[in-house]
Amino acid sequence: MMASRHTVLMRLVASAYSIAQKAGTIVRGVIAEGDLGIVEKTCPTDLQTKADRLAQMSICSSLARKFPKLTIIGEEAYLHTYPKTVTLKMKEPTFHVNERAEVSHVRSFGDLPFEEVDQELIEDGQWEEILKQPCPSQYSTIKEEDLVVWVDPLDGTKEYTEGLLDNVTVLIGIAYEGKAIAGVINQPYYNYQAGPDAMLGRTIWGVLGLGAFGFQLKEVPAGKHIITTTRSHSNKLVTDCVTAMNPDDVLRVGGAGNKIIQLIEGKASAYVFASPGCKKWDTCAPEVILHAVGGKLTDIHGNALQYNKEVKHMNSAGVLATLRNYDYYASRVPESVKNALVP
Repeated sequence: MMASRHTVLMRLVASAYSIAQKAGTIVRGVIAEGDLGIVEKTCPTDLQTKADRLAQMSICSSLARKFPKLTIIGEEAYLHTYPKTVTLKMKEPTFHVNERAEVSHVRSFGDLPFEEVDQELIEDGQWEEILKQPCPSQYSTIKEEDLVVWVDPLDGTKEYTEGLLDNVTVLIGIAYEGKAIAGVINQPYYNYQAGPDAMLGRTIWGVLGLGAFGFQLKEVPAGKHIITTTRSHSNKLVTDCVTAMNPDDVLRVGGAGNKIIQLIEGKASAYVFASPGCKKWDTCAPEVILHAVGGKLTDIHGNALQYNKEVKHMNSAGVLATLRNYDYYASRVPESVKNALVP
């Protein structure tokens, strides 16, 4: 009965909220256990940990069980086969899972051997507060098979391995007809420096046409130009583009989700990344949150990003995002930078 009363989109967002919270719990649990299981992917700054692997398995398996017709595209290739069962010992629930090699760069999760994923990794709940919200009319008849979900189970992995825990997010973005329309960002370590009694972690969510929730919207003081950019993937193009913005201050932090949160909470005015490097799963959910509160995210040329299932994963023409005054920053991107970055 419950399923028929709510639209597919709002049920999916409500489930993604609970699933992202579970993933945040897994991310904290791996740190608490102490063995991060770090693997280098393509280079020393492109890392994967046990938390990336387990969180992706949890997110994708949980979504696919409840919404079997979705297309789910996740970041993490499972670089090794682990025949052993991994147990996470932690205060929050204990998870066991067989980490397997074949769950790689998920296009559709139809072939996932569900019986191999421990039930403790599966999140079946949904956030009831979201189900109380009206679905924007333009999305009320969307079918499950029309949606593409982009998953980054742990955005800011390098920072995670270095203890910069406030940089870390879990990202679940939902796209329809190539456009990012709904998203969930979990910050597992929000408040982690606020003392032992502070509530650890938070979840931000949004749907275009409805709004974004779970944070206090704040703008940088008028006339201030504060740029947030990459901490671990900088190069001359990135530096040239940031310098051309004539910023008052430059913040170098990890994670695309983290940078968009800086924009919506008034810590930065523009996110400038003039380089290939970030992927569709990095930008899908954050873009929704930003757009839902009147901001704008594009590539460095001003083109909207596309999120249909056939699209290439790399955002090869970089990212430019602002909460306000987009044109001020877009107009300052040097032609040399634009010429170097082909969409």
